[in-house]
Amino acid sequence: MVETICPLHPLRSAILNELHARPFAAISVPSRILHFGFLTNEVEAKLDRQRLSEFFLSRGLSVPTASERHFRVMLDDVVLRWEQHSEFTTYTWEIPHHTTGTPFQTGASCLPLSVRLVPSAGELLVAVDLEVVNSADGLPWERLFDRSSLAGAATEDGTAIYATDFRVTAQGFVRILVLDQGLDGDSAGALVQRLLEIETYRTLALLGLPTAQRILPSMSAIERRLVEVTTAMRDRHDLDSNRRLLEELTALAADLEADAAASVFRFGATRAYYKIVEQRLRTVGETRLPGVPPWSSFLARRMGPAVRTCAATELRQSTLSLKLSRAADLLRTRVDVELQKQNQDLLKSMNARTRMQLRLQTTVEGLSVAAITYYVVGLFGYFVKAAHEIGQVWLEPTYATAGFIPVASLLIWLTVRRIRKHHVQEE
Repeated sequence: MVETICPLHPLRSAILNELHARPFAAISVPSRILHFGFLTNEVEAKLDRQRLSEFFLSRGLSVPTASERHFRVMLDDVVLRWEQHSEFTTYTWEIPHHTTGTPFQTGASCLPLSVRLVPSAGELLVAVDLEVVNSADGLPWERLFDRSSLAGAATEDGTAIYATDFRVTAQGFVRILVLDQGLDGDSAGALVQRLLEIETYRTLALLGLPTAQRILPSMSAIERRLVEVTTAMRDRHDLDSNRRLLEELTALAADLEADAAASVFRFGATRAYYKIVEQRLRTVGETRLPGVPPWSSFLARRMGPAVRTCAATELRQSTLSLKLSRAADLLRTRVDVELQKQNQDLLKSMNARTRMQLRLQTTVEGLSVAAITYYVVGLFGYFVKAAHEIGQVWLEPTYATAGFIPVASLLIWLTVRRIRKHHVQEE
């Protein structure tokens, strides 16, 4: 009916459906959750979607559409939840009715066949083995984890206790235990999803730390060289030295900007992921357990320094870039001033040469007037002599020739001057 009233925006459906993109799914207790996160670029994400669709079609199952970024499907007796994000893809396996009696059996023989058959998306980054068990079983859960890094808390309503040591086991999993103290299926599903998101985004946020550690040595070297260059700027004032210093500053700035361009996404992602972790921790809620630090306290102590290192490195990059830019502007100004001074000296020398050329030209013009006058007067003398011999001219040729000299000189000088003025006006 709305479509008949007015045209719809092409992104309206996608925007409205985003609010319901990742709904919580009910989980039975007891259950076992295996969660895998893979780093995937654009090519790997397309290949992952294609291979997953082929696997589903081979089993006669429906496949996710091209616009779907999350999908939930039943495979044999387990449930697969597939989600595709901007830089990673997650596979979450829900294995209900756990009956082994011993938590965290992650050997290959204990995994359902479907888990081993589904193709992997890319490089594995996150692997979580989460157990939801009934607290009535009297499980000594503290003994399952390394006491030195154990973190746990109860939910605000007291319906569950969750704990982990954030350590990777020999099988490659980070183990999380949830003790049911009155959870219903929906609450269990919501709690499990938030705990998995905390572990996933915690790991992704820490990807910025190796990047910061990689670029810190080069940034320190750039800072030391910047001090040396700025010190040399005070002692060197010639154009060649300033040019060499400017070229070196430009090279340093290029190296810094290359590192900054390579790390800007990673540092921005670290900030965003860390905020998500903090938000999920607030949503889960924490009630302290005796002798056990809560997740928020543990992560703030262990994860906070890494995030602050990334933030400090990013700020240091920005500050160093500004310093390089200012130093380069100062050197560029020096070079421009030196060039202007050289240009002024060059113009002065050109003006001096022009004046010399003008004087030489004037001298040459005077000589040329005399030479032309000499030839014209000579021709006139021959003419007068010939005319006198045939009786056409009664005046003596020598006197006539002498009297013609001033007239010829004036006429030739006026002609040359007129030609020169004509050329000057044209220019």
